[in-house]
This record gives sequence, structure tokens and C-alpha cells, in this order.
Amino acid sequence: MARSALETLPTVREVLGLDAVAEGVPEVVVGDTALDARVRWLHVSDSAGVARLLDGGELLLSTGSQWPADPSELARFVGELADAGLSGLVLELGTHYRYLPAVVAKAAAERGLALVLLHREVKFVTVTQAVHSRIIAGQTDALRARDEVRERFTALALRGSPADFIVHQLAQTLGAPVVLENLAYEVVAAEVPPVMEEELFTDWELRSRSAHRRAQQRRERGAAAGADDWLVVPVEARGIRWGHLLALPGPTHPAGRSAVLEQGAIALAVGRLADGEEEWARISRRRLVDALLAGRFIGAGGVAARLEASGLPMQRSTLYGVILAGASVGATTADAAARALGGRALVGSAPDGVPAPAATVLLSVPSHATFDDDAALAFATAAMENAATAEPDRLVVSVGRAAEGLEGALVSLQEAVDLARGRRRRPGRGPQLRRAENRPLVQLVTALRDDHRVLEHGERMLEPLIVHDLGRGGDLLDVLEAMLAHPGNRTAAASASHLSRSVFYQRIALIEQLLDVDLDDGETQTALHLALLVRRSAGR
Repeated sequence: MARSALETLPTVREVLGLDAVAEGVPEVVVGDTALDARVRWLHVSDSAGVARLLDGGELLLSTGSQWPADPSELARFVGELADAGLSGLVLELGTHYRYLPAVVAKAAAERGLALVLLHREVKFVTVTQAVHSRIIAGQTDALRARDEVRERFTALALRGSPADFIVHQLAQTLGAPVVLENLAYEVVAAEVPPVMEEELFTDWELRSRSAHRRAQQRRERGAAAGADDWLVVPVEARGIRWGHLLALPGPTHPAGRSAVLEQGAIALAVGRLADGEEEWARISRRRLVDALLAGRFIGAGGVAARLEASGLPMQRSTLYGVILAGASVGATTADAAARALGGRALVGSAPDGVPAPAATVLLSVPSHATFDDDAALAFATAAMENAATAEPDRLVVSVGRAAEGLEGALVSLQEAVDLARGRRRRPGRGPQLRRAENRPLVQLVTALRDDHRVLEHGERMLEPLIVHDLGRGGDLLDVLEAMLAHPGNRTAAASASHLSRSVFYQRIALIEQLLDVDLDDGETQTALHLALLVRRSAGR
């Protein structure tokens, strides 16, 4: 019987709770986990040869009137019942046995077979009717619920819903955390309460392998998952397996928790066939990096564990925030480029204020690895999608300082973003590289970006230009930025602004008039440069 069908069957424990059984004043002699066995049918028999008539999963109700009298044969009889896959044995006292033979209790305990005594006479036909009604009702409810679940996840597949949304819907349906992993036991998508992330994702591979091993053992025994077991379902189609869905313990579902997970796996497989590998690598991990950069997380420990579980080494590694602008970057190609350095990479969206095409990359390389300028440019070039048609001459690479741990990685990411926002691309051919360690003022702005005094300084210095540009659609801020990027060389500044020299000088004169400053003054230039960096760091 399929695992999903087994889940809809009542357990021995649930059968004992039925009114018809409770009238017999049941006493559990062998219980604990044995009571979690599923009951496929109730069988009534006193025959000593009943074991050969069983198919497995039955609950045997008996008075024991024809059981063997010899203790050794009685022990062998109980062993035969266990070998036949009996779910449990219910013995009514009074008709034949006044008390339970010790050999029966011992044999049942040794074989882990649920054993229950009834101390009061009951109508077996009434018990049979109650148990069978419970079984049939459960299967009917399961069929109805499975149809609803099938319709829901078929609709998700037909709409082309991304993997992380399907995982989210699975978690909502099951009322339990759900994780999608690839064949390397790396987390692709997960719907887990933030308070659980650190505990769950720490040593994820070890936890996952253990869950797979236990699931395989249950399959070999033909047993259903218990209340505390993780469910594991493969995501596969056309003979190709791409990963697994894992559901943590949660409430029962009328369709069967495995059946729900299987429908989610089908929807994911359909999406994988339609979208290919890049979609899995891109969607969920992009949102992970985006949430990290936006600060949408509760605890640093949980996020670090989640990154590790996604395949990004955090321990004994050097981390870099990298912004690649001017070319499309693929999650798969970026990770392949990182692997060439002995590391891994996760790709996020283009940061606010950085024109597309662009991408945010969190790069992890071994602590002993060298990530100098040549390595950074080689990584960026290899990370581009469609290498045959890409234009590396348009590529601008912004790299934050080397960091260790999550907090350092966040700073490095923000430094890379500030670098990417803070200066236009210089004229010239070939990929351009910007590193935070070469831009001390950018490092200062990153460190003080949320200080109200720095924000007030920027607003006070630039307000006349901001009001002018917003009201007239002007470009004074851009002209000022070009001038500050080429101090002492206004010909180059005019060229960078795409303005003629005469028009450029007119703009400069207007800026000096609005700000009431001398733009040739070094201190003024520094103050304005700082104000512009603060404004650009906010993506404006």
C-alpha cells in the first residue's frame, strides 16, 4: 500500500478510542510506538492457524479459544502473527482466558506487536462495524481531500509558479516547514519559521541524510511515517531525479501528508521541465540574497545557517560582496565561475539605483585563495550569461572588502552597492573594476550611512540642486558628480556628462550660484562629494 494511503488509515491507538472498543475497558499491555501501527482492516478469529490468512495491516480480535495450549507453541503463534504483519492483537478475557498468559505478553513485547486486553465482553460485530466505518470514512475523506490538493497544485504547475512559491503553498497546506533540496543536499527553497532556521539549517546535510536514511528504512518495512518523522519525497520526471522535498512533523491532513507532498513534487517537476536548471538556481537564492541585503531577517545565526545549507560556505572562508553591472549574470554561470576559484556564489537582483542589467553576488572563496584584481575580473567575465553574445566592455565590477562571517559580508555587500551607485562608468574599453579598499570615502559613507548627521549634511548641501532638478527635470546633480569625478580636468568632466564645454560651464556656473560656493575650493569639493555619495548610497 502506498505511503499516502497508509496515512489515511487509523492507528491502533485511534481504534482504541472508538466508543465500541472503549466499552470493553481496554488495557494496553504492549504499547508505545506499537500503537502507531496503521489498521487496514479488523479481522475476527480464534484459529491457531490465522497467520496464514493475513495480508498485513490487520487488527486481530480474538477470545483465544483455539490458541495453542503449550507455552512454546503459543509463543511461536504470536511470532507468526508478527511475521504476517499484524498491526495489533486484541484479546477479550472471560470467554476462554481469565488472565493473559505471560508467554503471550513476553512474545508480543519482543516482537513490538501491540497487545491489548478487553476486560468486559463486547459484541464483536459492533466493534467490527465501528472500525470498518472509521476506515471507510477516512478513505472517503482522503479521496475528496486529494482531489482538492491535486487541483490546487495542478493549477500552480499550469500557471508556471516558481519553486519557492510552490514550497510556500506546501507549507501552508501541511501546516509544517517544508524544504526543497537538490541532489547535493543543498537547500534550494524553504518555508521555515525564522525562529527555527538556525537550529534546522545548522549541519543541514547531516540532518537531511539522516532523514533520508530513516525514510528508506520505513519504505523497506512498508511502514508509514510516524508523527515525529520527516517526510521525504523525490522530485523527478521522465526518469530524471533533481532533488527532494522534505516536510517536518506537523498536523495530520485528510489527504495524507505524503499525498500532499507528492502533489507538490509533481508541480515542481513540471516547472523544472519547463524552466530548466537556471530557474531553480535563480528564483529562491536570489530572494535569499535580496532579503539579506535589505535586512529582512531576524537573527544572524539563522541566516548564516541558511546560507550554509544553500551551499555557500561561511566557515573558514573569505566573503565578498560583488555588484556586476552592464551585463546579464546567471546564477548557474556565477556559481560555476566561483567554483573555478574553489568557492561558491549566490546571485541576487540588481540593487536599487544601479541600472539594469546588473546583479548582486555574495561570493565565498577559501581563506587561502587569492581574489586579486585579475581574479575578480576573470570571475565577473565568466559569470556573464550568453558569453558568446555578451559585451564584456560594458561590464563594471564593484567589489567590497574581504570579510569573515555574516556581519562582515553585509558590510562588504553594502560597500559594493555604494561603489556601484556612486560613480558613472568611465569612458574606455574593457571591464572596469572598483574595489572598496581603493575608495576610503565610500567605506566611510557605508559605515555612517544611517547616521542622521551625515544625512542632514547631504540634504543641506544639495537641497537647492535637488529642488532644481526635480522641478525642471534638470541634470545639475549629474553634472556635479562628473565634475567631482574629474577634479582639475573639466574637459573630461564635460565629456563624461555628454555636454559641450560651453554648456557644461553654464551648468557649473548655475551650480555655484544655487549653492553659493566656489567649486574650485578643495574643502567644498570634499563636502559635496561626501553629500553625493550619501545620496547615491540610498539609490537616489
